[in-house]
Amino acid sequence: MTDENCVPVSVIGLGMMGSALADAYLRAGHRTTVWNRSAARADALVGRGACRAETATDAVAASDVLVVCVTDYQALYEILEPVGAALRGRVVVNLTSGVPDDARAAERWARSLGAEYLDGYVMAVPPGVGLPQTLLFYGGSRKVFDAYGPTLRVLGGNSVYIGEDPGLASLYDLALLGILWSSFAGALHGFAMLTSAGVPAGALAPFAESWLTHVVVPGIGQAARHVDAGRYATDVSTVGLNALGLAKMVQASESLGIRPDVMVPIRDLLRERAEGGHGDEALASMIEVIRRGPETGR
Repeated sequence: MTDENCVPVSVIGLGMMGSALADAYLRAGHRTTVWNRSAARADALVGRGACRAETATDAVAASDVLVVCVTDYQALYEILEPVGAALRGRVVVNLTSGVPDDARAAERWARSLGAEYLDGYVMAVPPGVGLPQTLLFYGGSRKVFDAYGPTLRVLGGNSVYIGEDPGLASLYDLALLGILWSSFAGALHGFAMLTSAGVPAGALAPFAESWLTHVVVPGIGQAARHVDAGRYATDVSTVGLNALGLAKMVQASESLGIRPDVMVPIRDLLRERAEGGHGDEALASMIEVIRRGPETGR
C-alpha cells in the first residue's frame, strides 16, 4: 500500500461538494485525479494541480481509492457499472446522498465486483470540507476505515465510523438533517410571527441562539435518555401542557395571517399522545406515536 499519508485519490463527481472534496485532497498534498460527466467542471481543479481523467475508466485506473459524490445512486451505477471489472481490488468511498437501502444495495454491488465499500455522509456545506471539526459518518468496511483513516480524515477531522452496516451512516445523516430542518423551519416561523408585527428577524436571533444552547440542546440530551430507558416520568414539562401550547401557537399564527403548517403536525402528535392517556409524560414520549404510526400509537 502507498504511504497512508499520501494515498492517490480519484474524485468522481465535481458538483459543489465533489469539487470541495477534491480541493481538500489537493491542499493536503495527495495526487488527486478528477472526473466529471461535464468535463469543464474539472478545469479549475486542474488549474490548481489536479490530474484530469478523460474518462471514468481513466479515473478508476489512476487510484486505488475512489471518492464518489454524484447526484444519486442511479448516477453512481451509470458511471461505474460500465467499468465494473476495473473496480476489483479498489476502494469505493461513496459520499452520494441516499437512503439506507441504497447504501446496502451499493455495498452488495461493489463487493460482487471485488471492490471494498464505504458509504459516507459529509455533515457540512462545501466550505466546511477539510476542517478539523467537520463531521463525516461512515458505514461499511471496518478494514477500509482503519486502513485509510488518515486519507478519510482529510475531508473532515471528525470522521466517525458507525458500523459494518453501510445503511447506518445514512440513518445518522437523516436524523441530524431532521433536527436541522425542523429547527430551521421553526426559526423561520418565529421570524414570520415577529415580522408580521414589524419587528426585524434579527431582533430574535440572539435570544434564539441562547435558547437553543441553554434549553433546547440539554433538552435533546434528556429526551434521548428518556427514549433509551423507555420511561417518561417528568416534573419539568409535560405532553399535556405542550399540547395546549401548540394549539395556541396554531391559533395565534392563523390570527396573524401566517401559515401554521410547520406547527400543525407537532400539535397533532402532542394531542394524540395526550388523548391517549399520556398527558403527564415528558415530551420525549411523543416518540411512541412517531415510531408506531397513527394506527397503533394511541
